[in-house]
Amino acid sequence: MKIFPAIDIKDKKCVRLIKGDFDNKTEYKMSPVDQAEKFKDHGFKNLHIVDLDGALLGETVNLDIIKDIVGKFDLKVEVGGGIRSIDSIKKYIDTGIEKVILGSAAIKDKNFLKEACEKFSNKIALGLDAKDGYLSVSGWTENSNQSTLDYLKEVNNYGVSRLIYTDINRDGMKQSPNFEETLKVAKTSNCPVIISGGVSSLDDVKKAKGLNNIEGIIVGKAIYDGDINLEELIKVDA
Repeated sequence: MKIFPAIDIKDKKCVRLIKGDFDNKTEYKMSPVDQAEKFKDHGFKNLHIVDLDGALLGETVNLDIIKDIVGKFDLKVEVGGGIRSIDSIKKYIDTGIEKVILGSAAIKDKNFLKEACEKFSNKIALGLDAKDGYLSVSGWTENSNQSTLDYLKEVNNYGVSRLIYTDINRDGMKQSPNFEETLKVAKTSNCPVIISGGVSSLDDVKKAKGLNNIEGIIVGKAIYDGDINLEELIKVDA
C-alpha cells in the first residue's frame, strides 16, 4: 500500500484546512519545497499535492512551486486543485507529474473527464470529495447534488487510473477516515482507490492495508501536528 504525505499550498505556504474551510486554516513554517524534501529524506516515494489557490480560482496558480518539487526530488507526485482544462493537464504532465487529479471540472462536465482520460492515458486520477454521500465542488464551496456512487457508475468506464475519495466531514478532523463509505466506493470503482480525510494515527494507516481495491492512503494534518511520526509511518509504507 502506498502512503501519500500531503502538501496543501496556499499563498506559497503549507497549510491544512478543517473540513475544507478556507477561513479555518493552519499555516506551517516549512515551505512546500522544504517539506517535500523532508518527506523524500525519510524515504517516502509518493506525494499528494493540492494547489488550494488553484482550487479557488480554477487555474494552476502554484505551478512553479510544484515544478520545483518535481524537478528536485525523485517522487511520484499526484496533484490537484483548479485543473479545469486540457492545457492545464498538459502543463502538469510536462513537468513530470505522475497523476493529475480532476475534481470539480470532471464532476460538472463528464465529457471533459472522458476527453482527458483518452488524451492522457494512465495519467488521470479522479478526485471525489463527498459530504453526506453527495459530491462537493469548487474547493468544497458548492454541493453538486450528485450522489457519489451514482456519478461513479456513470464514469466508471472512462479510463480513470486512480480514484481519490475524501469525506469532507472527516478532513482535517483527525477522527479516522470514513472507511465504510470508502469501501463502498472501492467496491464500485473500476480503478484502485486512495483513502483521504481524517487520518489520525498509525492504526488508521495499518487498517487501510489489505483492504480490497485500496491502493493507498493520504496523510496530512496528523503529520504536521506531530500525531504521526514520520519514522514510524515509513515503516508501514510498502
